[in-house]
Amino acid sequence: MTVLQTAPDVATAVETWLSRLADERRRSDNTVAAYRRDLDDFLGFLAEHRGEAPNLAALGALNVRDVRAWLARRAAKGLAKTSTARALSAVRVFFRHLEREGVPVSSALSLVRAPKTPRAVPRPLTEGQAKAVVALNEGNGGPSDWTARRDIAVLLLLYGCGLRIGEALGLDRADAPAEGGDPRSLMITGKGGKQRVVPVLPVVAEAIADYLAACPHSLEPADPLFVGVRGRRLQPKIVQQTMARLRGALGLPESATPHALRHSFATHLLAGGGDLRTIQELLGHASLSTTQRYTEVDEAGLLAAYAAAHPRAG
Repeated sequence: MTVLQTAPDVATAVETWLSRLADERRRSDNTVAAYRRDLDDFLGFLAEHRGEAPNLAALGALNVRDVRAWLARRAAKGLAKTSTARALSAVRVFFRHLEREGVPVSSALSLVRAPKTPRAVPRPLTEGQAKAVVALNEGNGGPSDWTARRDIAVLLLLYGCGLRIGEALGLDRADAPAEGGDPRSLMITGKGGKQRVVPVLPVVAEAIADYLAACPHSLEPADPLFVGVRGRRLQPKIVQQTMARLRGALGLPESATPHALRHSFATHLLAGGGDLRTIQELLGHASLSTTQRYTEVDEAGLLAAYAAAHPRAG
């Protein structure tokens, strides 16, 4: 947070809010950083717009014209509507925090509509592509290459269990599915600290056990499950780099990211007859409407198959 952009009381309130997001609500580092950037952009604009760093009283006197001027500035800069909608949401969350703390807040933010954004449709891999990603990575390195076994286990967790990358890398050694356990399952803590139980396929449990057997680091129950070469918790960028290498080797599109494996998990379950409510629970979605996006992907796949196979489709 730039000191010149905020009065001391606002700066303190911001740091308290961000700390609670990280500690109590278990938001990821990336999410907290994004909230900080969005709020910094808003407060910086107000400082310039009004000619002084805003304090809590100024935020309480905020009017609709101020908010619309900020949105117009972002539009003039050519920022994406999705980015602006996210930024407005972040500011609204901060104002709700202030209200819970007993600070008088303006209603201006609730009176301004977010920019209309196109409905995002997940871009999953095909079943063949998803299997190829894991199969190709299995061929990297020899039996002593424990990092390749680690990467296989992580990718299988994303595709086989539908985990977010942060959820997979946030697991501790004690969370690993018990070898030979039946049924095998994981307790996952997702967004907002919401917990869910996810079944683990035998192939996923075996990949995790294979990685742990090869890992040169002695991992105690409280240690991270997935570690880097120095024994510290594995960072998302390592998994992203692995996927980038696999994309190049397999000729996959740029949309083939680690998160696309989670999309693939849901899409392939739906295509195989899974019901939306079950998939919602497995993914940890708070709203069924979020899960329903996958029906659009499934419908598109059915139409493509129809167009390719039906003799009268042309």
